[in-house]
Amino acid sequence: MSRFQCSFLYLFFATIAIVHASAQLTPDFYDKICPEALPTIRRIVEEAIRQEPRMGASLLRLHFHDCFVNGCDGSNLLDDTPTFKGEKTAGPNLNSLRGFNVVDEIKSAVNSVCYGNVVSCADILAVAARDSVNILGGPSYQVLLGRRDARTASFNDANNDIPSPLSNLQVLLANFQNHGLNLQDLVALSGAHTIGLARCFIYLPRITNDTNINPEFKADLQKGCPNLAAQNNNTHPLDSTTTIFDTVYYKNLLQFKGLLHSDQELYKSDGSETDSLVTYYSNNPNAFWADFGVSMIKMGNILPLTGQNGEIRQNCRKVNN
Repeated sequence: MSRFQCSFLYLFFATIAIVHASAQLTPDFYDKICPEALPTIRRIVEEAIRQEPRMGASLLRLHFHDCFVNGCDGSNLLDDTPTFKGEKTAGPNLNSLRGFNVVDEIKSAVNSVCYGNVVSCADILAVAARDSVNILGGPSYQVLLGRRDARTASFNDANNDIPSPLSNLQVLLANFQNHGLNLQDLVALSGAHTIGLARCFIYLPRITNDTNINPEFKADLQKGCPNLAAQNNNTHPLDSTTTIFDTVYYKNLLQFKGLLHSDQELYKSDGSETDSLVTYYSNNPNAFWADFGVSMIKMGNILPLTGQNGEIRQNCRKVNN
């Protein structure tokens, strides 16, 4: 049996295991209470990406940053108030997370087609992330649903728990393990950087301090990212096919063209397990898709609020009265 076939069998059995382990989250949660919910989310995400292809990466990133801070509970959608400081202004999110208006549009639309407030903001993020990946050419994995929304958020936890682009492999792996994820999840989920952009000040340390970087690639990056504060919000694609969910990200790592320090930490040409996975995914897009789907399902199951915990927000930006 090929490794590719094994990947899909793993996806099948891992999905069954995850569903069993989280019986309160189910793929058919809205089938009876609002069968139009998921098609409505898909329609709005498709239109948002049609208008701005970058939006797919932004919606995917919203889900990542939500799940890594106290679980997948929509907490990073809450606006600050005079008496509440949430996650939007934390370092990893400030002037970085985007797509909130699309989430607002989705929430309004599903409230309408469902004739009430039944779809959580946390579930909207999970479904919009999956749809974004699929619309941009990636897999369509099965999303487990039934999350509820947090009534609070944590500025400090957002600063501490979201993986840093400056982290080395050991720190990255420890962070993922703290969230119940493993080394394969780290390498597979990092493949999300096959879409989207990064700002100059995020990758400036990479082109300033790192030595394991392709010289031509470094010179090209320095043209758009000089060590000047005025240029620090310039952006550069995370890989050369920034609106296509493919394996170019991994191919770039093999050539030491990772844009972020944390990206290139996955491949050092030292024979490590991450080296092997990067090489494997670079040559086997279907295997990457299968493993990415499994890892997204695992990540989406980090500490969900279910049952009577939390609430279903009427407006994703604020808790209910």
